[in-house]
Amino acid sequence: MYYSDEITALMLQHHQSLSEKDKRRYAAIEAVKLGRGGIIYIARVLGVDRNTIAKGIKELKSESEHSRNHKRIRRPGGGRKTRDSQIPNLNERFLEVLKNHTAGDPMSEKIKWTNLTHQQIVEGLKAQETIVSTTVVKKLLKKHGYVKRKAQKQQTTGVTKNRNEQFENLARITTEYELRGNPIVSMDTKKKEFIGNLYRAGSLYTTEVVTTFDHDFWSLADGKVVPHGIYDLQHNRGYLNLGISKDTSEFACESIKLWWVNYGKFIYPQADSILIKCDGGGRNNSNHHIFKSDLQKLVDEAQDRN
Repeated sequence: MYYSDEITALMLQHHQSLSEKDKRRYAAIEAVKLGRGGIIYIARVLGVDRNTIAKGIKELKSESEHSRNHKRIRRPGGGRKTRDSQIPNLNERFLEVLKNHTAGDPMSEKIKWTNLTHQQIVEGLKAQETIVSTTVVKKLLKKHGYVKRKAQKQQTTGVTKNRNEQFENLARITTEYELRGNPIVSMDTKKKEFIGNLYRAGSLYTTEVVTTFDHDFWSLADGKVVPHGIYDLQHNRGYLNLGISKDTSEFACESIKLWWVNYGKFIYPQADSILIKCDGGGRNNSNHHIFKSDLQKLVDEAQDRN
């Protein structure tokens, strides 16, 4: 039950290095370990009062029951004070800076935004003799509901009559073409690119520095390329035709012709019809007669060839 002189000397040395609160609890732990008679023995070894050890045991039992409330060493409210509490009316001054640089959605009073940067807000507060860092500005923006966001494409442009019936009809026709083994393609024109010594995003391995013009003016270009893509939905393959003039109806139909002559007729030798899916803008607008006329010419040409 009793410790050797060497151990008691170490216990006493450690006990003397602790704070008053920790001394009390350390003595309590040692006394509990020894069981009956432990309080009297530890009080003699460490030179403390028995009531002190009893108080320490009581504190340990209380702490085990309320351990969640005793995770902090520092008392609540301790540490460095926030700038809100150090600077009077900081929130009001912050909102005053944003006042003339805040816009909003006329359809929703909850949506507001500001075009000021963190540093500009810092300078605005500085003009009011309020010195804060950009870190404080970030906290103030978050506190008042300003969070960095991107616009999201979620609003519909309106309800179109018979829209669901249109998709149902498209799904029905697509299924029919799949069952008959006829091709189903989607087509669209991609972003036009100017050709020349102009800057392009991206990087590559080079032996020397590659230099381009400092401005991408169209007048500096040697020409432009119009990429027209055709995508075979059933074989998950894409084809690209490059034009050097303009995105016209004639060019779109010529791209379809090139796809059929070079690829389509070999992949679909038994085809007697082609389903073409495209958007309704630009040169293939459904309201423009010229695109329908060029398509019909393409069909007539194919029939004459056969």
